[in-house]
Amino acid sequence: MSAPDQNFVTRPDNAVYETDSPVHYAVADGIATVTMSRTEFNNAQNSQMTYALDAAFRRAVDDDAVKVIVLRGDGKHFSAGHDIGTPGRDINKPFDRVHLWWDHTNKPGGEYLYVREQEVYLNMCRRWRELPKPTIAMVQGACVAGGLMLAWVCDLIVASDDAFFQDPVVRMGIPGVEYFAHPYELNPRIAKEFLMTGDRMGAERAYQMGMVNRVVAREQLEAETYALAARVAKQPRMGLALTKQAINHVEDLQGKRTAMDAVFAWHHFAHTHNELLSGDKLGGYDAKAMASANKRAAGEDKA
Repeated sequence: MSAPDQNFVTRPDNAVYETDSPVHYAVADGIATVTMSRTEFNNAQNSQMTYALDAAFRRAVDDDAVKVIVLRGDGKHFSAGHDIGTPGRDINKPFDRVHLWWDHTNKPGGEYLYVREQEVYLNMCRRWRELPKPTIAMVQGACVAGGLMLAWVCDLIVASDDAFFQDPVVRMGIPGVEYFAHPYELNPRIAKEFLMTGDRMGAERAYQMGMVNRVVAREQLEAETYALAARVAKQPRMGLALTKQAINHVEDLQGKRTAMDAVFAWHHFAHTHNELLSGDKLGGYDAKAMASANKRAAGEDKA
């Protein structure tokens, strides 16, 4: 018999939630609305929100009255990305998992983040991409890093004219977010620029690059998004599901899934490399430091 693995660790869970309801759900006229609501933190995604999103999507799939799902964010911004610094950062809290990975919270070394991010980032996003019902992201303001992942798993994206898209994590020494769809959402050369500079991409350029379906004035965003959702909802349910499967299948034949697996491994090499060099998996950046660096970079671009 092999010796039992004793290589476990204990980590404190210091998360303090500002809300018990980080996601709201509503249905009207065949359209389910899934709303992120951590406005105090620009809809930064902690695990509490991630599992609430998953439950809302499951609810929409199970409801035969729902034909289309709209994903949106309350407040000024769609999503500022993954939670790397709010009081509700619950990285050390165990949850009832929805994939067949073990609990990460007591695991040592690189296993800790690798297992967690397989569950709550990579595989959760893949799960949502495969929803049989059409999904539309309604994007205003910032759609940054982990926010990109949420928008990119949706079938359609409607953006306000003041929206911007950004993945600045190369600053942390990391080659993009965990759901690495960049060279599929953008031409590879544009994807390199997007990552290597970390610059914001405005909604109009995102539309020109084919990342966004429509750009509308901020005050028209909701009306235009729901008009599009209503139009899609007129199509037969099975026809929509098969169309979605067909196009997703073509993307996977082009290497999207296998490429993402490889980049996920490189992403976690970067985490471990950072920790060896600096003692911090994120290269010394927390939410405030990243936000400050992003604002400085945006200011330099305007100068």
